[in-house]
Amino acid sequence: MRIVVGISGASGTVYGQRLVSRLAEAGVEVYLTMSRTLEQLFPTELGLPCDVDAPDLAALFGAAAVPRIRYRRPENVAADIASGTFVVDGTVICPASTGLLGRVSVGASTNLLERACDVALKERRTLVIVPRETPLSTIHLEAMLKLSQAGATILPASPGFYHRPRSTDDLVDFVVQKVFDRLGVRRDLITRWGGA
Repeated sequence: MRIVVGISGASGTVYGQRLVSRLAEAGVEVYLTMSRTLEQLFPTELGLPCDVDAPDLAALFGAAAVPRIRYRRPENVAADIASGTFVVDGTVICPASTGLLGRVSVGASTNLLERACDVALKERRTLVIVPRETPLSTIHLEAMLKLSQAGATILPASPGFYHRPRSTDDLVDFVVQKVFDRLGVRRDLITRWGGA
């Protein structure tokens, strides 16, 4: 299974970091691209340095994940994942900035993350967008509506609590599980509703 993951310049980098690690654990081939803003957000939120031109994938996602990750720079709009002829099983932007939401909703691709979304929409492939913003303006909501109508799944980073989380990791895994379910990745990261 091949999944494109874009980590955009929104707060909530832990969601993208965990998604990449968990996909790799599940045996998924991850085609990763990241916003340049992560050079500021990874150190601020996770205490990890991040050079978007040559990221230390082992430091960011764990050494075990590295063999499954294919990294593409955000400016490389000629990358394989920028073409509809390169077949993937789904695309996820996690977390997604509201700027990315707006640009993708009007077909204005300025980098590889946005182009990957464009490709998913035009090829009618699974596209999951995980916004992490609150509150939401009418402009944000309209962009989400347009993307939903175009075929994307809007999956806010809003963890549930019925699985009785004991840590931040449990809350993050709840959102990652929701993404897995949309992608068809069969793996239980949380206790599901009605489970023991």
